[in-house]
Amino acid sequence: MSDDYVIIEDDDLRIEDDEPATKNARSPWRLLIVDDEPDVHVATKLALKGFEFDGRPLEFLQANSASEARVILRAESDIAVVLLDVVMENDSAGLDLVEFIRGELENHMVRIVLRTGQPGQAPERDVIVRYDINDYKEKTDLSATKLFTLMYATLRSYRDIHIIEASKRGLERVIGASAQMFKEQFLDNFASGVLEQVSSLVVGGLDVAFSLEEAAAATHDRKEMTLVAGTGRFSENVGQSAWGVLPGKVSSAIEEHRQRGRGEYGFWVDGSYVGMVVGNSGRASILYLVGEGHPKEIDTQLIQIFVRNVLIAVENLYLRNTLVDTQREVVYRLSEAVETRSNETGNHVKRVAELSKLLGKAMGMNEHDIEVLRLASPLHDIGKVGIPDAVLNKPGRHTEDETEIMRSHARLGFEILQGSDRELLRVAADLARDHHEKWDGSGYPRALKGEEISLAGRITAIADVFDALLSERCYKPAWPEDDVLALIEEERGKHFQPELVDALMAHLPEIRQLYDKYRDEPVLELPDGGKS
Repeated sequence: MSDDYVIIEDDDLRIEDDEPATKNARSPWRLLIVDDEPDVHVATKLALKGFEFDGRPLEFLQANSASEARVILRAESDIAVVLLDVVMENDSAGLDLVEFIRGELENHMVRIVLRTGQPGQAPERDVIVRYDINDYKEKTDLSATKLFTLMYATLRSYRDIHIIEASKRGLERVIGASAQMFKEQFLDNFASGVLEQVSSLVVGGLDVAFSLEEAAAATHDRKEMTLVAGTGRFSENVGQSAWGVLPGKVSSAIEEHRQRGRGEYGFWVDGSYVGMVVGNSGRASILYLVGEGHPKEIDTQLIQIFVRNVLIAVENLYLRNTLVDTQREVVYRLSEAVETRSNETGNHVKRVAELSKLLGKAMGMNEHDIEVLRLASPLHDIGKVGIPDAVLNKPGRHTEDETEIMRSHARLGFEILQGSDRELLRVAADLARDHHEKWDGSGYPRALKGEEISLAGRITAIADVFDALLSERCYKPAWPEDDVLALIEEERGKHFQPELVDALMAHLPEIRQLYDKYRDEPVLELPDGGKS
């Protein structure tokens, strides 16, 4: 392994490199001296001259009274330690300032050390019990050595509390971000969400660019890695092979780790982070962040936790999509069987599904409901399984009795699908029942009017009629598009909801593309005069 790598082991997330990640140049610790005696300020600064803790020097802020200190504390939120006199403007000025810091400012991070030259006016035990301070010293006790020890103890406490608080905030962001990730149901939305959430987790130099990659099979073949989302320098590379986009050193490191057979790892290369998980299916997902300089250890841990959650979510998303694909295929095959029985093509249900999706989006449905509608709409004519062939495939006009039998397919479809706990089947039941209702109330089976008809039923109604008119049926030839559009416009506000007619007309270019994709195969004349 090259010395350029900083390895983060899965068990303890330790950082292994030649110098600690905290060795960067950092801002000084800020110390506020609050005392009405100028000599105390001079003596304190002299005693702490050249002081450093954790590689950082001190920066001195000074206030000659509690009122001056209030102004400084309101303006400066990153003060680490306050050395505070008790008696200044009045006998309780220092104690009142403590309550101001902890109460009004709600600053519980800063370490407060009370210093008094008159201990009898503020007994140590009483002050320690009543006030949220961190130490209590008599000024006569604070020699240069003791002041040095005091500063080390208070700054160590401030640093550790700050780390704990940063960890807490970071973990809260991880939990919130992860929860949002697990809500997503579509891979493109998920990938975009990862980009958004990871930028909120990491601060300071790690937000230059970010990408998520995933592999579609259990193999080490580099060509199967695809960039599915990216920002910054990667925004133009979505859909391309990740191996052609990632720096060569990063690609080599990924390949090396995959050859080790580890299921999960994270490492830094030249200040950039790579996290990878290989799921049980063998599918690999990679998170790559371009950064600058050495990362903070807390950032490393937060990123690693988030990466684990994100990539678990990726696995779950693929499993969900597999189930959805299976469900979709079952629905299509069942719907195609029904359409075949009525001498209609299977592409009819696909066109109705895609047209319903398009119109659902135009009507403002959310992505989840649009997808449910797309999956459910092919089942709109499922009730035709209960219609006799002689009626279903009659080439001429139906008699009055035959019309009633034919119309019963809406009720039969509802009865077949109703009662399920599955959202897909509940929506399918509604649209099977409602797709012959009309906006003006003249439809069947319940003569519903306007928004009494389910939205899924209204959308499927116009999609079904539009496709039926454009397609050849046993009882009619296909209509020209202009005639179909003229009829749809004529039925605006009668058969169809006006807004749905407007949406269909506004999206004709997309609809024509849809029909090019799902075109019916030409019917061949057989030698015996039949058709295939």
